Amino acid sequence: MKNKYKISQLTITILLVFFFTSCEQDFLDKNPLDSVASQGFWKTKGDVETGLAGVYSRLQQNFLGYERIYFEGLTDNAYSVINFNQRNIFEMTLGNISPSTGGAIDNMYSSPYRAITSCNLFLDNVDKAKDNILPAQLDAYKAEVRFIRALSYFDLVQIFGEVPLYKKYFTTIEEGKIAKSTKAEIYAFIEEDLNFAISKLPDTKYSGHAVKGSAQALLGRVLLTQEKWNDAATVLKQVIDGGKFQLANNYKNIFLVDGQANPAVNCEIMFSTNYAPGNPQRSSPQPAGYEVEMANWGLLQPFKGFADSYQMTDGKSAANSTLPNENYANRDPRLDMTMKLPNETWKNPNTQVSQVIDNPSITGYIMEKYVDLNKVPISGATAPSSHQDYVHIRYADVLLMYAEAKNEASGPDATVYAAINQVRARPTVNMPAVVQSEVSTKDALREYIRSERRVELSMEGFRYFDLKRWKIAVAKLNGVATVGTQPMLFLQKNYYLPLQQSELDRNPKLVQNPDYK
Repeated sequence: MKNKYKISQLTITILLVFFFTSCEQDFLDKNPLDSVASQGFWKTKGDVETGLAGVYSRLQQNFLGYERIYFEGLTDNAYSVINFNQRNIFEMTLGNISPSTGGAIDNMYSSPYRAITSCNLFLDNVDKAKDNILPAQLDAYKAEVRFIRALSYFDLVQIFGEVPLYKKYFTTIEEGKIAKSTKAEIYAFIEEDLNFAISKLPDTKYSGHAVKGSAQALLGRVLLTQEKWNDAATVLKQVIDGGKFQLANNYKNIFLVDGQANPAVNCEIMFSTNYAPGNPQRSSPQPAGYEVEMANWGLLQPFKGFADSYQMTDGKSAANSTLPNENYANRDPRLDMTMKLPNETWKNPNTQVSQVIDNPSITGYIMEKYVDLNKVPISGATAPSSHQDYVHIRYADVLLMYAEAKNEASGPDATVYAAINQVRARPTVNMPAVVQSEVSTKDALREYIRSERRVELSMEGFRYFDLKRWKIAVAKLNGVATVGTQPMLFLQKNYYLPLQQSELDRNPKLVQNPDYK
């Protein structure tokens, strides 16, 4: 389906020089003056495309890539088992969040900034090759990079609130020591980048590089987060009316390698972090990726309360339906495509070999999304075959965002119900349409849309951000039972995470977020 950004060894060597410095010199990966940028690198179209590949490669790091699903471990959807790369997620749910927490919080901050640094370096130098690239193509390259910069800043402002806003690449450590910008300033910069991207990116289907629809959809999400309902509904409706994207014919296959290569499935994908065949999604400290981490190690385990929330196939809750429901019979098909249920055995459909889970589930449930049972028995030895792309934006999300924005702007109408019903009517899901008489008010429809988002986008990393932008994280998370004796603790101050002490030490102009010491 798409360009997997296959990079030669020579290119990798260049990129390592181009984008990385030693640990001692690192300040959010800001390079010194003797980097490739000052050595005449930006001359040819090939140089520019090498730089562009370097920018895209940043998306493979931490929560910008496949590990984004671990945000689910910060919510009422799932328990995150001890993870050697994203440490302390479970501890964070217990309220153990401070400037010295480290682990996952460090990665949430540093990885977007590394991407931003790469974007700024590209944008500050790409015009040096303008004599060898057609103007429209040069603008398209810039638009792709500005899209990625917007994606990165959007993460930072949602997670940390006010953060330093770097609009240009800087060449000395001192230049990087700046104060935080306001959230309004950061959002304005994000919108500026995305509007440029929308004006310059090709209006085509997605095929590995950001396109106009990618930027429109992300802008819709950015506007929705700011509660700019009318503006969000307008831009999302443009995506719908544009006709470039549609729902996949198979829900489960959106998240599997073979499905992502299938035109009947990838028509829904609007932007993703791409991984190449033969290279594991994670290479250090050992090969890993979706399948081994979910099916063998059981690192993300859905909660029973989440599984129980799925509707019956008649569209009613389990408590109100007359259908038999023992062992989750007659449930929304997305449930069984999302998680391994109690008493369910995973077998390779071709060989009938069963999967052994080295870290048995504490909650009783294991992630099934992203797991290709044709690869059973899955183990560390099969990790290099786990190269599913992480899907950042897909058309189902656009439909549900449009429904939410339109409902908040002007209340229920036919277009809102139609958008929700399209998602529910997808082949392989086939859930009944919304009963309009039961959700005829703005408030009732708001709750229905939120429940539909939880199910449709389950275990994809959206729940954490949704609960926060809806301003219900305290109500939904505080006191929720976990796998131990301690309940979840989510306080008002936790809507934004603290800046880590290491960043405060590097940059004395930074001020800690409120209520963290």
